[in-house]
Amino acid sequence: MKAQPRLLRGILVFIVFALAGMSGASGSGYDPLAVDPQFHAQPRDLTVHDAARNRDIPVRIYLPASEKAEPVVLFSHGLGGSRAGSKFLGEHWAERGYVAVFVQHPGSDEAVWKEAAPENRMAALREAASLENFLLRVKDVTSVLDQLEDWNKSGALTGRMDLKKIGMSGHSFGAVTTEAVSGETFPASGTKLTDPRIRAAVIFSPSTPRSTSAERAFGDVRIPWLLMTGTLDTAPIGPADLNSRLAVYPALHGAPKYEVVLDKAEHSAFTESALPDDREPRNPNHHRVILALSSAFWDAYLRDNKEALAWLNGAGPRTVMEKADEWKAAP
Repeated sequence: MKAQPRLLRGILVFIVFALAGMSGASGSGYDPLAVDPQFHAQPRDLTVHDAARNRDIPVRIYLPASEKAEPVVLFSHGLGGSRAGSKFLGEHWAERGYVAVFVQHPGSDEAVWKEAAPENRMAALREAASLENFLLRVKDVTSVLDQLEDWNKSGALTGRMDLKKIGMSGHSFGAVTTEAVSGETFPASGTKLTDPRIRAAVIFSPSTPRSTSAERAFGDVRIPWLLMTGTLDTAPIGPADLNSRLAVYPALHGAPKYEVVLDKAEHSAFTESALPDDREPRNPNHHRVILALSSAFWDAYLRDNKEALAWLNGAGPRTVMEKADEWKAAP
């Protein structure tokens, strides 16, 4: 019975492609939305203990059907989120063959607002959007990657992960976290917080730091980045506006880069639920674009799949996007 919703979803995806005359990339057969309708990824909740910081980091892992070592993709949630959020990404990536690891960051997670009185929740969230929590998040990524190496050697996850092929992703505060560990430069200190194990990054709602220019922050990025935002992508907390988000792409020039700007997509478009201040009805095709582009990007840069790269660099993205969506690619 559990497979039935997944089967129906697979049938619906097939029908959408058939009616629109969309078969992969101009008839190539490659389809980043294709999944086995009989397999549905089930999450496994674990905890990473960072002894040096005496910090417990909850993670949710979506495992693929394959028992062999597969590439790993991490996801960092936005302010006030949790490892349970954006499960549509975790499920699809796992069903595409990736080990999807969703990280929860104590101090800037759902406990911030859940434990506050309703009238104090926004103030609590603003306080949690701090430099201290940003630095904790960055170290969380390193701690989780270290733990994955140990889990890959023994226990229930033995041999399930190809840790030479790691992708990083995140939304909002998680996007800031992803930028930091995937190549951003911090000019004030002249330092980088990059984790060299990360090979590619997908960044939902990117932003430029207030303290510097996009060029100084991102001009030295050396791994492929895929940026996703929307024409109405502003957050209820924080100063990032659309100009801040769009400034990231032109500043990147050291590696392949891609950007999609979804028409009328608000900040919540990259999650399952609308935010209280949302003004536009949610567009189901936004998630379709997000899943297709991110999957093709992972396939191209974590699996070195030439068909995926051709799809991404050719007509493929336009087969899933709507006319008003904007797409840029500089492979």
